[in-house]
Amino acid sequence: MCDTFVALGPATSDGSILFAKNSDREPNEAHLVVQVPRTGHVPGSKVRCTYIEIPQVDETYGVLLAKPFWIWGAEMGANEHGVVIGNEAVFTKTPYDKKPGLIGMDFLRLALERARTAPEARDVITELLARWGQGGQCGLRHKTYYHNSFLIADPREAWVLETAGREWAAVRARDIRSISNGLTIGSEYDLASAGLVETSRKQGWTKRGRTFDFARDYSDFVFTRFSRCRGRRRRTEDLLRAERGRIDAGMMMRVLRDHGPGAGPDWSPARGLAGFTVCAHAGFGPIRTTGTTGSMVSRLRPNEQAHFLTGTAAPCTSVFKPVWPGGRWAPEEPAPSATYDAAGLFWRHEALHRATLRNYPELSIIGVEERAALERSFIDRALSCTEAERNEMSALCFREAEAFEARTLAAIRAAAPRRYPGALYASAWKKYDRQAHFGG
Repeated sequence: MCDTFVALGPATSDGSILFAKNSDREPNEAHLVVQVPRTGHVPGSKVRCTYIEIPQVDETYGVLLAKPFWIWGAEMGANEHGVVIGNEAVFTKTPYDKKPGLIGMDFLRLALERARTAPEARDVITELLARWGQGGQCGLRHKTYYHNSFLIADPREAWVLETAGREWAAVRARDIRSISNGLTIGSEYDLASAGLVETSRKQGWTKRGRTFDFARDYSDFVFTRFSRCRGRRRRTEDLLRAERGRIDAGMMMRVLRDHGPGAGPDWSPARGLAGFTVCAHAGFGPIRTTGTTGSMVSRLRPNEQAHFLTGTAAPCTSVFKPVWPGGRWAPEEPAPSATYDAAGLFWRHEALHRATLRNYPELSIIGVEERAALERSFIDRALSCTEAERNEMSALCFREAEAFEARTLAAIRAAAPRRYPGALYASAWKKYDRQAHFGG
């Protein structure tokens, strides 16, 4: 389960557009941050997506992608023109196509590679959807099928695009907008597929005499309800509206780290079997089988962009580092997998993350003030550096973040108990550790 939100100019402290997303996946589904440069392609060539090949365009733009390691597409990302996109799984009454096809993350990457603006990205997705539909399983270990919604922004505007099979609706976002794992567009929208209303009436989803409402008429009740999407969407919008006119990149990071209105000093992810928070933590199944594996915040202004990604799980234990499309943010590392490998950023951080889970209330506060100061420094440097300085500055920030996490891990290991708390929670995490060959 994921959350994506945007704050537009009137709501932000400096008139910029701010975008943020948590990517929630299976705990061992290593997250990968990659750069793909602008590339020319031979006319008539094809591009291999996660499952299928489709025709390639003559040129693709440079992109920054944050993605599950095994998927061609991405959960979130940006391109060289300042277009950013995040996708959400949504659950609808339209039957899922289980044959391999284009999945939501493929649409996201294809749009970033082919669009110069948010409206263009919206149109790329809807045109591909009309031609290819959407289908294929989207889980690592667990077969998972869903449709998709997208929050698309550029330095001037933002759009919400929500789909059900080949049908879709889109609205232009104003002020503050959040999406989660459920349809949000109701009876009012700016654009829609030609068959959106007719399909619903033919299926009997829109009852005779009632006004069509996309979210009400197309939503699957069970999965939408158990995703807790409405509560999380309400929470992110409430937090942002409380700071309207003062929202900055640091505020977006704090919202991504949120554990809900009742999360006091003794809050722990070890409690509960069904609850999802914005900063999501996996636990005992079958509902809490996912957690946040990567996070992103973007600040967009005309001719200026800056992106801050964790590249690691649980933003409440991670550091946001500055990265740009087309840059080189760190030395080459081996591509991660679902198995522990300390050579990779995601898995190095898992030592800190999983140690913290053994006594979250006491261990999660270690290093918090130092991390906050570090991130403030990263934001200041990212917003003041020249384009020529970006690569060196980004690489330096990654080194500083890793040094901080190494110090924090040493302090946590000195205090951490050997076992995870609670019988069911401990059982779940011991299983995740065994599957990843993670020794802690």
